[in-house]
Amino acid sequence: MDKKKIWQDIADQQDQLMKLCSEMIQIPSENPPGNVEEITAYLERFLTQHHIEYQVIRATPECPNIIARYGNPNGKKLIFNGHCDVVPAGDLEKWEFPPYCGEIRNGKILGRGTSDMKCGLGASLFAMAYFADHQIPLAGEIVMTIVPDEETGGFHGTQWLFDHNYMKGDWAVVAEPTGHDNIEVGQRGSMRTLIEIEGTPAHGSLAPYVGDSAVERMMEFLPKLKELRKLHGTLDEEMQQVMEVSKQKLKAVHPIEGIENSMDHVSVNFGIVNGGIKSNMVADYAKAELDIRIPLGMTGDTVKAEIDRIIKESGIEKIKVSYMGADRGNYVSIHDPICRSVSQNAKELMGIDLIMAYQWASSDARYFREHGISTIQYGPSDTKGIHSYNETATVSDVINASKMYAGLICDLLG
Repeated sequence: MDKKKIWQDIADQQDQLMKLCSEMIQIPSENPPGNVEEITAYLERFLTQHHIEYQVIRATPECPNIIARYGNPNGKKLIFNGHCDVVPAGDLEKWEFPPYCGEIRNGKILGRGTSDMKCGLGASLFAMAYFADHQIPLAGEIVMTIVPDEETGGFHGTQWLFDHNYMKGDWAVVAEPTGHDNIEVGQRGSMRTLIEIEGTPAHGSLAPYVGDSAVERMMEFLPKLKELRKLHGTLDEEMQQVMEVSKQKLKAVHPIEGIENSMDHVSVNFGIVNGGIKSNMVADYAKAELDIRIPLGMTGDTVKAEIDRIIKESGIEKIKVSYMGADRGNYVSIHDPICRSVSQNAKELMGIDLIMAYQWASSDARYFREHGISTIQYGPSDTKGIHSYNETATVSDVINASKMYAGLICDLLG
C-alpha cells in the first residue's frame, strides 16, 4: 500500500472532494428543527455510487443514522464519526454571503457547516471512497458513522448507537473542527446539575416575617458553590505534559488572565435560575441549572461530596440536588497507535509537529472513549464563524484532512 501515491491521487482529485463538501453545504440541515432527510438521501446516493455497503438506522422516525463499512470485518476497526446537522444560520442580514452557497472563493469554502462539520465529514467520506473505488484490500475495516443530532446533544445519534450495540471498534476519529495542526486527545466531564429548593408561600407584603422564600434561599446558597472552582485534578506525568500544552493553547485563543485554570480546575456556570410565581407572593419553589465541568484527574464524586458539605454547613433545608451527564473526563494516551500515526502523517504530509491537547468543551468523542475506543478529534476548521456568522473552511486544510484520514487507514488497517 503506497501511502504517498494515495495522497497524490487525493490531491489530483481535489475538485471532486470540494464538490462533495460544497454540495453538502448547499443542503440546509439546521438543527433545530432537525430535518436531515435531504442530506441523508444525498449521502446514501454517494455511498451507493462508490459501492460502499451501508444501513440507515432510525432512532426515531426523524433521526436517521448511517453506518457504512468497507474492508475486512474480522480485523481491527477504525471508526470515522461525523454529524450532518448544523446550527441555524440565524440573521441572514449578518452574513457576508448566502449561508448555504457552498461557494469556493479565495482558497475558502463558504457556508454554514463548513467547519462544523460538513468538510470534516466530506474529507473522511472521500478517503473511505478512495479505498472502495480502488478495491484496496485491508486487514481491518473502515466504519463510517453519520449521525443526525449532535448539535442538540446526540441523544438519538452517537449515544443511541452505543446504547443499542451498533458501535464497536478499536480506534475512532471524530472529524469535528480542530485545525490542521491540532488534535484533541481528551475532554473534561460535563456534569449538569439541577438544584431545587422548596419554600413556604405567603403574601409578599409580609416578607420576610411570614413565609419562607425559596428564591431568597437560592440566592444565598448559589454563591457558596463558587468554592467548587478551587477543586483540581491530579495528573500523571504524561497528562501533565499535555495539560500544559492545553493551557497555553487556550490562552492563545482567549488571552484572558487566569483562563487557563478552567482546564485543570472545576468550572461552574450558573446557567439558569428561576422561581416564584408572582412578585407579590413569597416564592415556594426555586430551581437552578448549572453546568459543572469536571477536569481530568478527578471524578464527579469529589464535587458531589463538596456540594453535600456546603449544604450541611449552610444549614439549608428542603433542598434537592440531582446530576446528569458525564461525571468525569475522558482521554486517549498520546502514545496510542492512533496518536502516533496521525502525528507521523502530519510530519510527512505537512512538515509540522501536531499539537496534542485537551479540549475545554466536549463532543461525541466522549462516548467512544467511555466504551474503551481510542479516539482523537481532528478536522478542518476556521475558528471564525463556528456557531456564528460567515462560517468558512480553508480548502487546503480540507484536502490535507482527507489525506490524513487516508494515512490513518493505511497505518492502522493496512
